[in-house]
Amino acid sequence: MSETASVRPSAAYPEPEELLRHDALSLSRKIRAREIGCEELMRATLARVDEVNAQANAIVARQPAEALLAQARAADEELARGEWRGWLHGMPQAAKDTAQTHDIVTTRGSPILRDFMPAEDSLIIARARAEGAILIGKTNVPEFGLGSHSYNNVYGTTRNAHAPSKTAGGSSGGAAVALALNILAVADGSDMMGSLRNPAGFNGIYSLRPSFGRVPRVPGFDQFSHQLVTEGPMARSPRDCARLLATQAGYDPRAPLSLAGDGSEFIALAEEAPASSTPLSGLRIGWLADLDGYLPMEPGVLEQSERALRALEALGAQITPTTLGFAPEKLWHTWITLRQGLMATALGVHYRDPDKRRLMKPEAIWEVESGANLSATDFIAASQTRCEWTLAALRRFEQFDLLASPTAQVFPFDAEHHWPREIAGHPMDTYHRWMEVVVPAALGGFPTANVPTPRSDAELAAGRISGLQLMGPPRADAAVLAAAIAYGDAQG
Repeated sequence: MSETASVRPSAAYPEPEELLRHDALSLSRKIRAREIGCEELMRATLARVDEVNAQANAIVARQPAEALLAQARAADEELARGEWRGWLHGMPQAAKDTAQTHDIVTTRGSPILRDFMPAEDSLIIARARAEGAILIGKTNVPEFGLGSHSYNNVYGTTRNAHAPSKTAGGSSGGAAVALALNILAVADGSDMMGSLRNPAGFNGIYSLRPSFGRVPRVPGFDQFSHQLVTEGPMARSPRDCARLLATQAGYDPRAPLSLAGDGSEFIALAEEAPASSTPLSGLRIGWLADLDGYLPMEPGVLEQSERALRALEALGAQITPTTLGFAPEKLWHTWITLRQGLMATALGVHYRDPDKRRLMKPEAIWEVESGANLSATDFIAASQTRCEWTLAALRRFEQFDLLASPTAQVFPFDAEHHWPREIAGHPMDTYHRWMEVVVPAALGGFPTANVPTPRSDAELAAGRISGLQLMGPPRADAAVLAAAIAYGDAQG
């Protein structure tokens, strides 16, 4: 059987999506009880990829079907012997193409790395495999993960799960689409500037940007200076997000700033029974909206977020309009300074080689060249402003348990465009200015969930899809997830 050959669905579930609509926790329980087989699930998954991936382009570097089916049969044989690796036993997964996989090419969306085969797995991938996950390939990303639109010159463009003419978002765009199209039940992602949150919002799923240090990044950039990026979970269900976080989280000595613990506290959160009809009674949510008019918003985005807020209010939450309590323009200047400095370091090795530089997209070159013009004083001053923002945010969290804002300032845009050039008549001066709304959480390293906003079938078909960010104080990952779970349970 060739790598892309069709795989027939099983007799028990003649339509692949019939089985794949189950959430990850349900699939896990059915596999452990041997109500469904790992090979059966793999066949359904590969059939679903055959059905939808040619248009969506969510899964890349797809592995040979016969090898995947052999791994699934081996997982079934382990269960027959009474051996169970963990809750992901026999579960098809696909790693984000920025995460290292020792046996699958890791391009990061760059032709420079088209043939790069890492020596080891990233820690989150190793932990997923240890719990029994089977990797069917990678999920598509923008080049070097830069920009919230998943296109590159290696694999092409990933398209929105609900409106294929629109962007999937990014950089975890392939993962979000694979979830929304019922290819995967859970997926890993990463977030520097909304890369877990934006594609989740654009495709109507859940995600969590964890507190910095909750999910160690090994191997990764310099552990002490590069504190803007974190990896985390994505899923169609917030309970599945919590369960995958339990796998991903936990201290590792190779990441000295990682948080103590083993992530097990999130297992109970994922599996606890649904609460009462008002599970969020007394929860105080501050609504940031467009930061008092500072952020341009596409018409309709705020209205969709307010629908989600009304749903939270119906669950007992108290919604109060508020402000950041900090100058947002200072946050933006701080953000681009830190990001440019870090990108100049991370991508400088490619930029300094003229042959490789010719293969870099203009936005990557702009980051490196801008970062090269910064001084150490610039970087330290930006770091100091970041500390000031964190203290200001802590004062806000004395008033509110969570802060809410839209996940993006626009609805998914045309997939043929690299990035929005304007929002509601306001020109965008950089390729990522349209995502400025995600910066406060990223600079503070605050745990932040995306929850899908309610929308009509007509809005969905037209690609008018958005998400709501729920941001909590440092290390309050469980509280953020609990609010998302209550919302998800109520939304069905």
